[in-house]
Amino acid sequence: MASNSPAPVFSGFASRHLGPRDKDVTTMLGKIGASSLDELISQTIPSNIRLKKPLNLPDGLSEHEYLKELKRTASGNKIFRSYIGLGYYNCIIPPVIQRNVLENPGWYTAYTPYQAEIAQGRLEALLNFQTMVIDLTGLPIANASLLDEATAAAEAMILFYNARPKSKSSAKTFFVSEKCFLQTIDVVKTRAIPLGIEVMVGNHSEPRTPDSVFGALIQYPDINGNIADYKDFVSKMHAANVFVAVATDLMALTLLTPPGEWGADVALGNSQRFGVPMGYGGPHAAFFATKEDFKRSLPGRIIGVSVDSSGNPALRMALQTREQHIRREKATSNICTAQALLAIMASMYGVYHGPRGLKAIAEKIHHLACGIAEQLAKLGIQNENKIFFDTISVVIADKILIQKIKTISQNKQINFRYSENIISISIDETSTGKDAKEIVEVFAEALGKNVSVLSLNGETNKSVIKISAFNRQSAYMMHPVFNTYHSETEMMRYLKRLENKDLSLTHSMISLGSCTMKLNAVAELYPITWPEFANIHPFVPMDQAEGYKMVISELEKFLCEITGFSAVSFQPNSGAQGEYAGLLVIRAYHQNKGDTHRKVVLIPSSAHGTNPASAAMAGMDIVIVKCDTNGNVDVNDLKEKAEKHKANLSCLMVTYPSTHGVFEEGITEITNIVHQNGGQVYMDGANMNAQVGLTSPATIGADVCHLNLHKTFAIPHGGGGPGMGPIGVASHLASFLPSHPVVDINHQPSTIKPVSAVSASPFSSALILLISYGYIKMLGKQGLTDATRYAILNANYMKEVLKKHYPVLYVGKNGRVAHEMILDCVELKRTSGVEAGDIAKRLMDYGFHAPTVSFPVHDSLMIEPTESESLEELDKFCEAMISIRKEIEEITAPPPPKGGNTGAGTESPLRGVGGASDNVLKNSPHTAKVLISDEWKHSYSREKAAYPLKWVRENKFWPSVGRIDNAYGDRNLICTCPSIENYLPSTRMDVNEK
Repeated sequence: MASNSPAPVFSGFASRHLGPRDKDVTTMLGKIGASSLDELISQTIPSNIRLKKPLNLPDGLSEHEYLKELKRTASGNKIFRSYIGLGYYNCIIPPVIQRNVLENPGWYTAYTPYQAEIAQGRLEALLNFQTMVIDLTGLPIANASLLDEATAAAEAMILFYNARPKSKSSAKTFFVSEKCFLQTIDVVKTRAIPLGIEVMVGNHSEPRTPDSVFGALIQYPDINGNIADYKDFVSKMHAANVFVAVATDLMALTLLTPPGEWGADVALGNSQRFGVPMGYGGPHAAFFATKEDFKRSLPGRIIGVSVDSSGNPALRMALQTREQHIRREKATSNICTAQALLAIMASMYGVYHGPRGLKAIAEKIHHLACGIAEQLAKLGIQNENKIFFDTISVVIADKILIQKIKTISQNKQINFRYSENIISISIDETSTGKDAKEIVEVFAEALGKNVSVLSLNGETNKSVIKISAFNRQSAYMMHPVFNTYHSETEMMRYLKRLENKDLSLTHSMISLGSCTMKLNAVAELYPITWPEFANIHPFVPMDQAEGYKMVISELEKFLCEITGFSAVSFQPNSGAQGEYAGLLVIRAYHQNKGDTHRKVVLIPSSAHGTNPASAAMAGMDIVIVKCDTNGNVDVNDLKEKAEKHKANLSCLMVTYPSTHGVFEEGITEITNIVHQNGGQVYMDGANMNAQVGLTSPATIGADVCHLNLHKTFAIPHGGGGPGMGPIGVASHLASFLPSHPVVDINHQPSTIKPVSAVSASPFSSALILLISYGYIKMLGKQGLTDATRYAILNANYMKEVLKKHYPVLYVGKNGRVAHEMILDCVELKRTSGVEAGDIAKRLMDYGFHAPTVSFPVHDSLMIEPTESESLEELDKFCEAMISIRKEIEEITAPPPPKGGNTGAGTESPLRGVGGASDNVLKNSPHTAKVLISDEWKHSYSREKAAYPLKWVRENKFWPSVGRIDNAYGDRNLICTCPSIENYLPSTRMDVNEK
């Protein structure tokens, strides 16, 4: 275990990652009242669950050593020209976007924009994304992204299921076209089974609309690239009260009639080809657009336009109360975070290219595909698709010829898609005339024909779309934001202007409890832009992804050692998806034993909303377990309910340390009770940052847990995604981990049926696994353990500093907290009218993001400092909180004596905030515009509003808007860019060419 010295000396990467310096540790321990870090940890974590030996992991590497080693590993990936398609395509990331967004900590270290006043930049970027999706799909409402195309399709199915009209109340069948992507069909089936929905896969051209059908899914263009006329199909479905979802391609929609114009109820897909690398499957932002009818049940987040306290336009997450995970066990979706950073990249791709640029890219792709089809026809090989965008599919009955083509193409480092007797070729933005020529030559060589193929330049006027009924007539992306920033200079400044509106880790600590906003080190992120990792299609032959295989295999071993489990699945692409996948694994385990009736899940009342939401999605019967007055699981209530439901008990979902920030002493008793009654234990890994190297899920008695790699293992939050939620399982559950329909990733005995796919790609967001891999490789066994120790140290130090000013709600038996704490604001609200939300807004004036507000306890603030913050930064935050406490006291203080100084520029010590309505908290945050206004009617000074402490002057962060009116935004829902009339007439605009 770690040294007994109070102030261990760090070297290498650990010294870069950990915040407090050696001398600071001694100071902090003195404040806490512990003689050493070891004593603090012993007082915090129950001795019966402490690990008996250090982690069996390698020593940490320096940044240079790690990157050098990883470069060798990367060489195991072979960068072929992949024309596999299936929703994944090579693309060109505009360098101005790569450098200024993807590689910019101002964008990737920000949090989900719950505090909208200091998130206006990314909110605008996400509003651009919604607007672009709305325009291209032809539907009026879109959300700010989902996880991937396959899960978006499953969300559409469940949306339709819950929106069934009364005439369809007994309908339980969802029709899926056999021409949809294989991974989409599999994920839809996965989601359907626990809910009792039957998936009917069939031919859309032979529609059957029995009363049992409530919804349908079609692909446009389809899996083989064909563009079918779905108008009659949609009409027939609607006539039978059946909703229709269309999985589609944004690039294709720049040329094709959009689904919204021929009756689709939902359009969805993957925005990856809009400037986001394939990354062996992700992360990518799915899009989801609907008719107005679904706006209050739409999964995910919607960015909307509202006004601030001065009446100026301001953006926020609209209709937040309809976010499904907030509804807990009544939820119809467990979506929490999504893919904000990737949606921002895709939106900026649209902004940079504009409608003309996008159309030009699409036409180049289409013309190259047309040229290849024409040349293949001359060889006697006919494209099966009469109308197509980017994909040619040829039927070849001769299996020997197919194998010849495959051998020749792979020798030329070319990948096609092979499906029985069909070969498909999907062209992308990076394809050139030379590439097209080589594709044709592969077939010519296989046929033994000595032909000379002219280079295809993609500038042919031949377009099968342009002369068809599918040719798009409607304009799109006419808003000025898509028609202004087309030079790199203008784009760079636009991105910087948005970035400057947002507070991120580049400004100050973000102390959000249960979110673990730690350092996202550059050395961890640097490799994600290496072509060897970024440009690999998720469905390439396994021998072309040996580098990924090595990273994933080694990362699995590391996580198994850290958790004490036997196997890990990397398929879940968010924490909530990890919860869902873990519950499905438990479900499959029970079913395999013949216990199909075991559906009861016990969930503590303090659990995050995604726990009951995920359980609802998994078809579980949810029973809530009480918490006691100390915030711990009420063991007696748990025991009573576990015994009551013994015959049907599936599992317990428990967070450890608890959601209240305490290591519960009775955790092993809790897990034993569940096991004794036939259940499994699911541990929510949200608080894993307090466990690594000191205890483990397996040690406390868990059977499965998900790991938030975007918390504990350093993947950045990206302003609301990406995240990853891989699940670790004990040996008896390993055979049930999710499979995949395209890539064989399980190799399990045929007697065991694993869970079907939960995400579109086999390893979900594989590209960002490199970040967590680097985090572990560079910290090593001692650094990982010390990261946990320092997270606990920082939290307990802040508790000691703040406890005299704010009541700390929950502590362990020795008066310690884990890695986070909850400050109680109930009494403040009662005596002064100041709420936790007011403190959150006032912190913006001090240059800080708020802690987590009113979760898991109403009228509270949950603070998690992480191990990466220095003593200086912790002290600044505490000083700000103490200063705000004094400001609150001023509200209830007696008024100044008559004749006291009441000048606008000065103030008495007791008139800092001027009463319950006009005070620095209720009026916060204060913008520069308000501060420099000629009119100042407040009883406190401008200086107090803007510079409440001396050090704020040195690095002032200005919120770009005042407090936002949430109710106004919900009453007047606008989820697209403000109308053109709101802009100056001189704004430049491009016009779509017909």
